[in-house]
Amino acid sequence: MASTGTLDISANVAAVRARIAEACDRAGRDPATVTLVAVSKGHPVALVRAAAEAGCLDLGENRAQELLPKAAEAASSGLIPLPRWHFIGHLQRNKVWDVLPHIAALHSLDSVDLVREIEQRAGGLDAGIRLPRYPLPCYLEVNVAGEAQKHGVTPDALPDLLRAAQACEAIEVRGLMTVAPHLGDPERVRPVFRALRALAEAHGLDELSMGMTEDYPVAIEEGATVVRVGRAIFGARPA
Repeated sequence: MASTGTLDISANVAAVRARIAEACDRAGRDPATVTLVAVSKGHPVALVRAAAEAGCLDLGENRAQELLPKAAEAASSGLIPLPRWHFIGHLQRNKVWDVLPHIAALHSLDSVDLVREIEQRAGGLDAGIRLPRYPLPCYLEVNVAGEAQKHGVTPDALPDLLRAAQACEAIEVRGLMTVAPHLGDPERVRPVFRALRALAEAHGLDELSMGMTEDYPVAIEEGATVVRVGRAIFGARPA
């Protein structure tokens, strides 16, 4: 059983997958069209192992300084199969070289400058350093709600970022990503998810990375193909 102390990761993963299936049923969708990324930010590798043992192999991290030691420890621990790491936080340009060799997808591509940095760094990876996926699957981050404290391009700036990303041989544009406001009631953020879906459709993109613990069922109803769930699986982050 994938459990750690009083926290039963296996049961939590099963409960989240059940809610995903329920949301898909309401939307007339196949649950297989939704990827669950378990966000292990702030949690130890023991819980990462528990999630992997529960069949949740897509893991999300927000910070390079957490991703790198966790990826190294997971690899050295003999965990098979290895997790697929998704970088979901803001990626600073000076961390691109460190992060790229370890991730299967980037969910927070938010500037033309970052596109150029990825292109430059990916082109220079040699001497045994390889990307898990090349070109790197990426989601373009859009700040749909216009929150000043969050990253992502405005909807009006999306076409320029999309053109730059699609012209970069090191990047495979998978779709769009957003972080919805925390408003308490998931129904209040439904318009944000609906707006991201409309943007994706307008630009011919199929995938949507949206929805977290508070609101992922609503995100699925609005078309999410990837949900990023942390607290519902791993519990509250340590203080």
